[in-house]
Amino acid sequence: MIRDIVAALKVALKQQNLTYADISLQLGLSESSIKRCFAGGDFSLKRLQQICDLIGMDLSELIHQAEERQHNIDQLTEQQEKQLVADTKLLLVAFLLLNHFSYQQIIADYTIEAHEGIQLLTKLDHLGLIELLPNNKIRMRLSRNFNWRKNGPIQQFFEEKVQSEFFKSRFDQDGEMRIVLNGMLSVHSLKVINQRFQRLALEFENLVKDDRKLEFKERSNTTAVIAVRPWHLDLFERFRR
Repeated sequence: MIRDIVAALKVALKQQNLTYADISLQLGLSESSIKRCFAGGDFSLKRLQQICDLIGMDLSELIHQAEERQHNIDQLTEQQEKQLVADTKLLLVAFLLLNHFSYQQIIADYTIEAHEGIQLLTKLDHLGLIELLPNNKIRMRLSRNFNWRKNGPIQQFFEEKVQSEFFKSRFDQDGEMRIVLNGMLSVHSLKVINQRFQRLALEFENLVKDDRKLEFKERSNTTAVIAVRPWHLDLFERFRR
């Protein structure tokens, strides 16, 4: 269990863009001491609470995330992602389940017959994305820290198909917004803005959870893209000395 607690803690630190050096500075300990704690899982309850306070997380939430890690997966294999991309309906059902659709909602809203839906759910069960329960109940087996593989089949699919379609808009309708910012930032300021984007992403996820209690017709599928990186427009970059 302690290994899962340490793993969940590392993920939380990464989300906040905090390093061992940051923790050691805040807690008044040497960086080598902090590294030893993480390497050996040698945390007192007081020390865990201090680190949780530092990252703005309840200790109970950390333990809950550690328990989830014991049963859920953080990432698919490349082969599993390839199987999803190769079957459009399978990818669709996986996407809908990730957005908390029920099996009944899927077959009611999409041209997927009941028997076909069961076959797709069975495939997703074999892939390890879900656990198919009696009466077509579904339990997702993805952890809350789940990520698609970096430069993997799903990300490549997104870049080739979804991304271009998403940005083919003027973003001037109700609920739409596009903000493009540009300026000269230091490494420290980049770290600060990344931390704030992480908090915004967590707020988005919490709102999604809160809205699950609403009727399905009161919600609409919503996509937000947050991105920041040091970057120069190629059109201008060619004139750089």
